[in-house]
Amino acid sequence: MEYAGRGDDRIILGIQLNKYNLYMKKSLLTSVICAIAIFFISCSQNKEGSVNTDKLVEKVFVVNILKDEQKLKEYLDHHQQVWPEVEAGFKKAGYKKITLFRYNHLLVMTILVPDNADLGAMGKLAESYSPRCAEWNKLMNAYQTGVEGTSPGQTWVEAQPFYKFSNQ
Repeated sequence: MEYAGRGDDRIILGIQLNKYNLYMKKSLLTSVICAIAIFFISCSQNKEGSVNTDKLVEKVFVVNILKDEQKLKEYLDHHQQVWPEVEAGFKKAGYKKITLFRYNHLLVMTILVPDNADLGAMGKLAESYSPRCAEWNKLMNAYQTGVEGTSPGQTWVEAQPFYKFSNQ
């Protein structure tokens, strides 16, 4: 018994399978793109669930270390092994990057923080992470003295930018 048109059915079935395969590939690709988008959106949300669009800014601060070579050595030694609780406190408070530089007894610190950051609140939040954070700050403060022009007891002061070059 012969079946008339069997070859035509195979061609039509083959075309339909190709269309179905193409449809499935497009659906899979769309699903993957959506999953990636959801991942990136959820990773950029803050605790309240809103998307974090804060621009980051770099701020610069200066302080002197007491004019005592032993104190300078101790201060530098402490910073070779910053306590883990201190760095965890920085993270919790929202600091993105902290870098220290020095020239003799002059220290320069750059911090990368959200543009609208309340640095006082960030500092309190960092210290609240662990009693060791407040202990660290008290210990480091014993080595520091303000730069010329600061008030008695004032240590770190923000340096204001007055020139910028960019080749972007």
